[in-house]
Amino acid sequence: MVASLGSARSRKEEGCFVAEGTKCVADTWGHFRCRYLIAVDEWVKQYEGMCSGADVCVAKRADMERMTQLTTPPQVIAVYDIPEPVSDGTEPVNGLVIALDRVQDPGNLGTIIRVADWFGVTTLLCSRDTVDVFNPKVVQATMGAIARVNVVYCDLVDAISRNHDVPVYGTFLDGDSIYSTSLSGRGIVVMGNEGQGISDEVGRLVTHRLLIPSFPPDRPTSESLNVGMATAITIAEFRRRQS
Repeated sequence: MVASLGSARSRKEEGCFVAEGTKCVADTWGHFRCRYLIAVDEWVKQYEGMCSGADVCVAKRADMERMTQLTTPPQVIAVYDIPEPVSDGTEPVNGLVIALDRVQDPGNLGTIIRVADWFGVTTLLCSRDTVDVFNPKVVQATMGAIARVNVVYCDLVDAISRNHDVPVYGTFLDGDSIYSTSLSGRGIVVMGNEGQGISDEVGRLVTHRLLIPSFPPDRPTSESLNVGMATAITIAEFRRRQS
């Protein structure tokens, strides 16, 4: 069953997801209800106090190889219940919120969750076709931040439209420089798909089109920034204005 949780369908049917490796398990322990804790004997002996009270299933390395989603099998795997959503996206926006429009790469979503956690953004609004937050690669990439950031899947157009009095920022290659644009401490920051950017229907709701300019302006450079990196630069500038 554990190996099948790499599939979104299996996660939905079983109602659980996996966290793999000592750091990932330590960072998420206590934030989610643990269904199973599976570890090799050496790990149990070394970390017996870390997850006190848990029933540990001792496994062999060969068993871990069959269960893991990682290239190198970990010494411990936690199987957690998927929690009930804390929001449906209908609540009014207070403070800064990140909205993800069709982000597909698990590593990018994991990185963005870490960025949100670092800069005190507690809510991510995700279009329903954004990659699943409980994908094992996303969980691994968050480095524990998944326990502190609320990821809400919703109709993004509807969620943004409900907050008609809130500024909506989006990154575009033809936008105004983020460094010379007025930025608010309350608003929705939209980040788009890795290859196609922000969709037209979401883009029509953006009130402030931002550009992260390359440097120097006339120098040939990469076509665009990775969405995780672009999110970090954008949110860092918002927070810099508030410091």
